[in-house]
Amino acid sequence: MSSNLLEGLNAEQKAAVTLPRQSALILAGAGSGKTRVLTTRMAWLIQNGQVGPQGLLAVTFTNKAAREMLARLSALLPINTRGMWVGTFHGLCNRLLRTHAREARLPALFQILDSQDQLSAVKRVIRALNYDEERYVPRQVQQFINSHKEEGRRPAAIEAFDAHSRALRDLYVAYEAQCQKEGVVDFAELLLRSVELLQGNELIRDHYRERFPFVLVDEFQDTNRLQYLWLRLLAGPRTAVFAVGDDDQSIYAFRGAEVENMREFERDYGITQVIRLEQNYRSFGNILDAANALIRHNSGRMGKNLWTDAGPGEPIRIYEAGSDGDEARFVVEEVKALHGEGIPLSHMALLYRSNAQSRVLEHALFSAGIGYRVYGGLRFFERMEVKHALAYLRLAANPDDDGAFLRVVNFPPRGIGARSMEVLQGQAEAARISLHQASRQTSLTGKAGTGLNAFLLCIDRLRSAAEAVPLNELMSAVLEESGLLRHYQQERDGADRVENLEELVAAAAVFDHESDDSDLAAFLSHASLEAGDHEAAPGSDALQLMTVHAAKGLEFQVVFVCGLEEGLFPHENALSETDGLEEERRLMYVAMTRARQRLYLTRAESRMLHGQVRYGLRSRFVDEVPEGLCRWLSAQTFQGGRSDFQTQSSRPAKAVDSTPASVRPPFFMGQSVTHAKFGAGVVLKCEGGGSDARVQVNFRDAGVKWLALAYARLTPADF
Repeated sequence: MSSNLLEGLNAEQKAAVTLPRQSALILAGAGSGKTRVLTTRMAWLIQNGQVGPQGLLAVTFTNKAAREMLARLSALLPINTRGMWVGTFHGLCNRLLRTHAREARLPALFQILDSQDQLSAVKRVIRALNYDEERYVPRQVQQFINSHKEEGRRPAAIEAFDAHSRALRDLYVAYEAQCQKEGVVDFAELLLRSVELLQGNELIRDHYRERFPFVLVDEFQDTNRLQYLWLRLLAGPRTAVFAVGDDDQSIYAFRGAEVENMREFERDYGITQVIRLEQNYRSFGNILDAANALIRHNSGRMGKNLWTDAGPGEPIRIYEAGSDGDEARFVVEEVKALHGEGIPLSHMALLYRSNAQSRVLEHALFSAGIGYRVYGGLRFFERMEVKHALAYLRLAANPDDDGAFLRVVNFPPRGIGARSMEVLQGQAEAARISLHQASRQTSLTGKAGTGLNAFLLCIDRLRSAAEAVPLNELMSAVLEESGLLRHYQQERDGADRVENLEELVAAAAVFDHESDDSDLAAFLSHASLEAGDHEAAPGSDALQLMTVHAAKGLEFQVVFVCGLEEGLFPHENALSETDGLEEERRLMYVAMTRARQRLYLTRAESRMLHGQVRYGLRSRFVDEVPEGLCRWLSAQTFQGGRSDFQTQSSRPAKAVDSTPASVRPPFFMGQSVTHAKFGAGVVLKCEGGGSDARVQVNFRDAGVKWLALAYARLTPADF
C-alpha cells in the first residue's frame, strides 16, 4: 500500500515523503508539487503507523490551503480527518486558547475582533482618554498596537522617548484593559496570547509536545518572528518538524515575514541535509531558464535551479511601448488574438507591481469590450480612496449631492460624529433642502461645528478651482484641500492608496487631453461609466488582473507582466530599503513562474504618473533575462493590430528619453547615473529647476543622497 502512495513521485519528492523521524527543510521551487509532498508525507506517516491522524499538526497560511490539504489526505487514505489540527496560525491559536481559556486568562466564550471591530474598539479608547483623534488617528493607533503585538511586545516593553510615544503606549495599555474587561481578542492577540501561554505553562507546553510528535509547516519562508517562536515552543527536542518553503519566493517582508527564519531553522534544529524539489511541472524550459537567470542575481540564496522535461517551449516575448496607453493597447490586441486561437480568457493573467497600474489596463479592456476580473481586489474606480476623491469632485460640481456629502463630510475625520449628522439630516428633511444647504444654516457648535465649517470652506475652494484650472490641477487640489493625500500618507499601509490617488490625477490629465468634452461633468460621467457593472459575472470566462503579490500560488497558461520600468518594477521605494531590491527580484521571479506556456514582459518608455508624463528606463529585470531566451517585439509599424508587430533578432539598446533637450530635465526618476565619488546609482526623485535643481540618488555602495546639480558631478550611466 505504501508503494501506491509513492507512485508517480520523483526521487526528491519520494526522499522527502519517506524521511525518518527527524526535522527537515524541504526547499520547494515554484510548481514543484510541494502540496502533494506535504499531504503524501502526512499520509505516509499515518499509513506506516508512525503517528495517528490526531498526532499530526500542520500549519498553512490560508484556510483554503488547509481545506485542500485535508481533502487530498482523505483521497489518499480512508480516514476521518475531522478534528485534525490542520489550519492557519490564527486558526490553531484560537483552538489552543479555546481549550485553555482559563490558563490564558480569557473567558470560555471569548469573542474575536475583526479589523473593523478592532478599529471601533480603538476609537472608544481614544475618546475615553479624551485624546484628539486628529493627532492620534484611530487607524494609526491600531497599527501601532498590532505591530508591537506582532513583535511580541506588551506596553511595558515599549520604550517611549517623548509625549507622543508615551501617549500611544498609554492607549495600548487602555486598549488591553478594555479588551480584557469585555472578553475579546484581536487577531494579533491570538498568536501573542498563545505564545505567552506556552512560555508560561510548562505542563501545557509538554502536553502538546508529546501530543504532536510531527509538525508540518507550509510556506515556511513567510513566517514572522512570533510565528517561528510559537513553532519552537510547540516543537520539543523530540518533535520532527517538516518545514516546506522557498526562499526565492519570500515576498511578504512588508507583513513582517522574515526569510532569515529558514536559516535559523537550519541552525536551531541541526538540519544537515536540505532536500531540494527542483523539477517543475508547470512551465516550459525557456520560462524556467529565464527565471533561474534572474534570481541568480540575488545573494545569500539557499540555491536551487528549476528544470522541466517538458521541452523549451516558446521564447519570452518582450514589448517596449511608446506610452502606457500603447502598452495597454498591445496587451489587449494580444489577448484578443490568443482568445481567438482558443485560449480561454480565464487562462490569461495581467500582472502588475502596483494596484494603480490597473487603471490604464482596465480602460483599454473596457473600451475593447473584453470581460475581466480584478483578482483579490477592486476595480480602479471602485476603490475606497478613489471614491472618496470623486465624492469631493462631485461636490465641487454640485454641492447639493447628498450622497457625496455623506461619504466625505467626516472623512478624513473632522470630529463630526453620528449624533451631529442625525441633527443635520433632521434639519435638511424638515426644511426639504440638501445637506449642504442645511449645513449653512445649522447651529452645530463645538468640535462638530468647527469641523463642519472647515469642510464647507474646503468645498467652496474646490468650487472656485473648478472654474479656473484644468481637470488634472483640480484633481490635485482635491487631494490636497480634502486632506485625503495627507491622511493616507500617514497610514502604515497607505502607500497603495496614495498611488491610486495619484493615478486618479493621471486619469484626469489623460481625459482632459484626449476627450472632446473635457469639463468636470464629463469626467465624472466617464468615471461612473468605468465604475459601472461591466466586470465579468462570477463563473463567466474573464481575463484575470492582479498584483504580483496576489498572484502568488496561482498559475496561468499565458502571463503578461506589465510596467517593467526602473522605479516602477523594481519599485522606487524598495531601492532605498535594505534588501529591498532583492525582495523586488523575488517578486519578479514569482511573476515569471506563474506562466505555463507563454510569458510576455512589457514596459512603456513614457507613463503618466502623478498627472505628469514620466520617462523611464527599462527595468534591470528585463536585462537580466538571457538574450537567447527572448523574442523582442517592435512597435515601429503598430497600427492597432497584432499582425503589425515585428520581431527583432536581438535586444534593442536601452531606451533613453527622446524629449528635446531644451525641455527635458537633466535627470529623471529611475535613471541610472554615475558619480565620481559615490559610484553607480539610480535617481529616486528630482526637484527644482535651474540653479536650484537637485536629485535624490540611491547609490549602490553609498546609499541614498541628495545632490545639488549645480555642484554634483553626476552623469547618465552608459548602457
